[in-house]
Amino acid sequence: MPAEQAPLSPQFIEQQRKRLEALRRQVLGGELASNARQRSFTEQHGDEAEEFEDKAQDAALEEVRQAQHDVDSGRLGNIERALQKIEEGTYGLSDASDEPIPKARLEATPEAILTIEEEAAIEKARP
Repeated sequence: MPAEQAPLSPQFIEQQRKRLEALRRQVLGGELASNARQRSFTEQHGDEAEEFEDKAQDAALEEVRQAQHDVDSGRLGNIERALQKIEEGTYGLSDASDEPIPKARLEATPEAILTIEEEAAIEKARP
């Protein structure tokens, strides 16, 4: 059984709200910038003949871009959920167990919605 944690102060929660809103802007900004770069490149070079190596390189870059999009999408979902939890008054409690999430974890990862043990168990269960 984890040690009891003191309730999170309103000041801490407000600080976390600001951090979460900044993280949301950062994640969304990165996605928008990536899409803009892709569009710009296509507009500038779209009519050029492509070689086999170019297509292979494009496919590899698209795979990396898609992986980053997947990570950003998952993180954005957690950010939105953490902001919702602030509104609900449940920020700092695990979505899975209602156990307190340690303050140190919230300071390191403000979008945390699970304890580190719960998140590790989910990661371990993934194929």
